[in-house]
Amino acid sequence: MAAVANDSVNPDISLLRDINDLAKHAPRGVDRAVEFIGEYGLIGLTVLLAALCWWRVARRAPVPDAPAAVAGVLWSGLAAGIALLLNIPIRALVQRPRPFVDHDGIDVLVHGKTDYSFVSDHATLTAAMAVALFMVSRKVGTVAILLALGEGFCRVYMGVHYPTDVIGGFALGAATALLLAPLALALLTSLTTAVSHSRAAALIHSRHRLATTTPAPPRRGQPYPHQSAHDKDLAA
Repeated sequence: MAAVANDSVNPDISLLRDINDLAKHAPRGVDRAVEFIGEYGLIGLTVLLAALCWWRVARRAPVPDAPAAVAGVLWSGLAAGIALLLNIPIRALVQRPRPFVDHDGIDVLVHGKTDYSFVSDHATLTAAMAVALFMVSRKVGTVAILLALGEGFCRVYMGVHYPTDVIGGFALGAATALLLAPLALALLTSLTTAVSHSRAAALIHSRHRLATTTPAPPRRGQPYPHQSAHDKDLAA
């Protein structure tokens, strides 16, 4: 393992130590909480947030806009999956060891990490979902971005990633969500539009709202809303 000396000249390592030192002085309960949140909790909350976003747009978005909005939510999950796949060759190419392998004095909260460090899968996943959700809803996307930032902090706090691993994950996730969005959303919108006209239409828009947008039958002797008085006379 490398010595602690000369770590201070590298801002990536010095920031790692500054954040990781918080774990050394925090109560054990806090460390266990950060360990759970950073490993599973924030990802679970991001997925739950995406599900909430789907529920909202499927019931509140104007019916003609609902397929595109639901497609955007679906893209958040697919973008995360694609970004994680792209990270496989990146890790194999860079081959950066975990920080606790090369540096003494790192407080590691999660043991058993034997894969490479750059870039962080957790940061990549949450960033891709956050950026994609932001394109659907700024409010939901802002919350998702905050969760992604929290995820990045936790990974460094836990001693399993360098800050640049997290930044690289943010960049990879955001780039995947943005650059592939035009093609992905076009394909997904075609899919969700087809579903909106099927028996599974409730997954795309509310049947109740669709029903309320259909004009009620007029009373006897009254024209339909789109029927002029002249048309009524001709019908008579």
